[in-house]
Amino acid sequence: MKIRLSYLMTITVIILSSCNSGEQPTQQSTAPEIPIAVLHKSDEVVYTEYPAKMEGLADIEIRPQVNGILEHVFVDEGSFVKKGTLLFQIDSRPYLEAYNNAQAELWAANAEVSTTQIELEKLNALVKSKVYSNYQLKIAEMAFDAATARKKQAIAKVGNAKITLGYTQIKAPMHGYIGRIGKKGGSLVAPSDPQPLSYLSDNKNVRAYFSIGEKEFVSFKNSLTGNAIGDKLKQSPPVTMVLPGGLEYAHAGKLDMVDAMFDNRTGAITLRATFPNTEGSLRSGNSGKVRLGIKENGIFKIPQSATFEMQDKVFAFVVDRNNKVHQIALSITGTTEDSYYISKGLNDGDRLVLKGMEALKDGAAIHPEIAKENLTKN
Repeated sequence: MKIRLSYLMTITVIILSSCNSGEQPTQQSTAPEIPIAVLHKSDEVVYTEYPAKMEGLADIEIRPQVNGILEHVFVDEGSFVKKGTLLFQIDSRPYLEAYNNAQAELWAANAEVSTTQIELEKLNALVKSKVYSNYQLKIAEMAFDAATARKKQAIAKVGNAKITLGYTQIKAPMHGYIGRIGKKGGSLVAPSDPQPLSYLSDNKNVRAYFSIGEKEFVSFKNSLTGNAIGDKLKQSPPVTMVLPGGLEYAHAGKLDMVDAMFDNRTGAITLRATFPNTEGSLRSGNSGKVRLGIKENGIFKIPQSATFEMQDKVFAFVVDRNNKVHQIALSITGTTEDSYYISKGLNDGDRLVLKGMEALKDGAAIHPEIAKENLTKN
């Protein structure tokens, strides 16, 4: 009986050993071969796009300075005009009559000055001859002074009437493009109108205003040579304008202004980049994005194809020492056309899964293979 029991136990052990020895090859054989890359930190120039608002060198409201009927509109909306070009004509007749009246008053004042001057010269000779007293001479002198003062008033009135008459012709104060015209010929216009007659924009160069966070600004500032911020801006590299639709603007821009203070509400500061606009393709009010390169130290650059999105977050798989994958969330600090710059979520030496993420689950075993292609190739 004991011999039979021992024989059965031996058979059971052999069977169990055979089963256990057979499981390991099966598990190894089912682990998929997955390409991976070993990650290392590096210093990279990270290009980030910031929404920008564009303005011309000058955007001027064209407003009437006198009341009247708009008689003529000499320009079309959107046309380019030179400084001094006649844009609008307001009915000048009332102001022309006021000017003529001022001229007549000046002539009368001139005549009065001449009359009092003759009287003064006559009395001066008579006083010397002791025919008249000094009292009468002083009265004549005061009359002459009063006439001279009225002449100066008349001259000023003529000048003012001439200026007002000139306001009936509205001319371009600079070179630029005419905007929408808010009034048509025959309309009544006045300085108190809530809307201007039009706008005039000097778009020879276009300025793009954009804001960046404090941390990014400090990194950007520290990456430039020079002491004062003005010196650093002179050494800053050119920037790119990305237009709606993803098209890059043909001309590079130059950073030339940093705002005096940070916005207390957003913690951001405004920068300005100026772009040449010789073709006139950009206008005030255009939208776009300024692509700015900021040097970041100790970050990872990985292919976008090695990541996946879930609930508006970006994830990747890394492989542990037991060749099991784990899903991790990534913090992206910048992007290129096909790469992500990662600031948080990865560690130096991590093994990143490059392909096949769609078939993996957290904790799954794989057979990792080091990829031969360049991990950060653009």
